[in-house]
Amino acid sequence: MPEAGETSGGAEATRGPARRDAEATKTAILKAVRHLLARHSQADITLKAVAERAGVSAPLILKYFGNKDSLFAQVMSFEEDAAALLDAPLADLGRHMVRHVLVSQSERGADPVLRIVFAPLHRERGDVLRANFRTQVVDRLAGRLDGPDAGLRAELAVGALLGLGVMFGIARGERLRASDVEDVVERYGPLVQAQLTS
Repeated sequence: MPEAGETSGGAEATRGPARRDAEATKTAILKAVRHLLARHSQADITLKAVAERAGVSAPLILKYFGNKDSLFAQVMSFEEDAAALLDAPLADLGRHMVRHVLVSQSERGADPVLRIVFAPLHRERGDVLRANFRTQVVDRLAGRLDGPDAGLRAELAVGALLGLGVMFGIARGERLRASDVEDVVERYGPLVQAQLTS
């Protein structure tokens, strides 16, 4: 039986739309898990709750991710998010990172790094989240920096981004949320950049 967006008219007719639908479904599932992880311990989250939040069936989650552990392992990883967050030349990286955090939250409803603040909710899995965050985000950024104290400067830069993400997405700062993204980038980007090029 075809999934939503597919037809039974042959592989070539459905390859493009089906692939887009599959990617959109996977994205919705991952977004649902991130939402739930920000509010509940992983142990308390069921596939049924993820499915309801994502608007899909639990068997479809298993089809795409194999099992609950592999689904959560993917959400506990920052690998893809870090690649996009750090995808700019060093001279413009601070502005890029600020823009990426704001656009991710305002347009896609998901912050690339903010889920680290919920690590205490996840008991021993929180240690996995912290370890992934250190190696995949902070250490990766530090590896791009020249000069002394690269690790400390990377932590300070990422800390500034986390503060911005908290104010935008959790505290829901009214003025920040009402501001033009590029205005905030011009104001806040140099603060982050100062740690990257010191």
